[in-house]
Amino acid sequence: MYSIGIDVGTSSVKALLVSESGKVEKSSSPEYDFLTPKPLWAETDPSIWWEATQKAIRSLLEGIDPSSVRAVGLTGQMHGMVALDEKGQVIRPCIMWNDQRSYEECDEITERIGESEVLRITGNPVLAGFTAPKVLWVQKNEPDAFARIDKILLPKDYIRYQLTGDFFTDVSDASGMSLLNVGKRTWSDSLLDSLGWSREWLPEVTESTEATAKISIDGYEATGLPVGTPVIAGGGDCAAQAVGSAIVREGKVSVTLGTSGVVFAQSDQYRVEPEGKLHAFCHAVPGKWHLMGVMLSAAGSFQWFKNKFGKEEARFESEGGPNAYDSLTQGAAQVPPGSEGCLFLPYLSGERTPHPDPHARGAFIGLSLRHGLEHMARSVLEGVSFGLNDSLSLMRKLGIDPSNVILTGGGTRSGLWKQMLCDVFQADCSLVNAKEGAAYGAALLGAVGVGVFDSVESASDQWIAETERVTPGENTKEYQELYSIYGSLYPTLRKTFHSLAERVRE
Repeated sequence: MYSIGIDVGTSSVKALLVSESGKVEKSSSPEYDFLTPKPLWAETDPSIWWEATQKAIRSLLEGIDPSSVRAVGLTGQMHGMVALDEKGQVIRPCIMWNDQRSYEECDEITERIGESEVLRITGNPVLAGFTAPKVLWVQKNEPDAFARIDKILLPKDYIRYQLTGDFFTDVSDASGMSLLNVGKRTWSDSLLDSLGWSREWLPEVTESTEATAKISIDGYEATGLPVGTPVIAGGGDCAAQAVGSAIVREGKVSVTLGTSGVVFAQSDQYRVEPEGKLHAFCHAVPGKWHLMGVMLSAAGSFQWFKNKFGKEEARFESEGGPNAYDSLTQGAAQVPPGSEGCLFLPYLSGERTPHPDPHARGAFIGLSLRHGLEHMARSVLEGVSFGLNDSLSLMRKLGIDPSNVILTGGGTRSGLWKQMLCDVFQADCSLVNAKEGAAYGAALLGAVGVGVFDSVESASDQWIAETERVTPGENTKEYQELYSIYGSLYPTLRKTFHSLAERVRE
């Protein structure tokens, strides 16, 4: 038996063929681009996703009996607006998660409904990345397109429609639309009524392990998957990534060290950060929720540092020497905690948690003549660690206090950084054997959906195992004191950041 997991990503579709034991047997990742036709815009023709998905599935099926695939689980980039007309045809390119054009519409929705009411119902402020402000933007700026809307789908659910002909979504992905009552796990009629939009536009919403539909004749002809193969609801990419990292029980926390950083915690109850500094979404584990903090430049900060200041290390690497990142971290390891008085603010792309501020910027604080490249490298790693701890600290205030944090992402290659995170978090940090991200979580949800396992938790126990654990060391107390100093920097510099942003706009 196999389960296929499909992740409709920003720049590629990733598809995995996973055995009943949890082993990834095959993978395929056709790539594509998205368009930025104007400043702040990010769009994609959804047919590109479908073409890539067909290619990926056919690649997985080569050399196996297609009838051995018992389930397809879906995940993908969240928040994107795919608008279909009454014939099921795409009306306009998908407005993607990273599109920021609808910032004025966020304010309009918030003013119309009320900030506290929005937070109570959806668990989040209305953000330009979310779906509802995109719909309002189309209503105001493309009235002809808006008048043709018959269905609004999220990216992975457009692929479901192509595979099955049916309209469904899941609660975790729907949580990012600003249209779901996250506590009740259903569409909010009060929000839709306030906006004057039809509930009929939205697909049926289910838990992530539900068998929502089956491969249609058209789906079979396009992919080779047998007619009737169950397609499981799946989840948004962050929730599916967490499922694929064993974050499936109360208090379990993961930290993803990608270009951006994500701190993700499961909760058995609906918890909302009072100021909306953390996202509160439904989890892909049925009946559960999650809190999430997002840092816009995590490993991306160290990548920026390497590109700008590590050119000599990069040259050595190109000539057959050690990896440039390894060279920089080896130098950083020779510097004591605190980088001898040098701190780094990692807000190179603005920030989301705990300071939702697009004008926040990066800064080295405390530089002196004694500091060298190795000090700056360590301060970048420390600054990112402190920034991630901001999200974890907010979660602890809401009653989630993990004794162990699962680390994922490219940044986990560095032993120095893993130990640093462990010391800053004051918690054990672990790595797991599952490295395939959201697509693996989608495959796991698929296996649960067809009864291979009786729960997401039992599937996780069977498929995912700890491979490494790091415990807090001697630098914990030092980092506690430094974190307090770090916390004072943004409030002190906020006005300066905004003044500089005004000058740049001029």
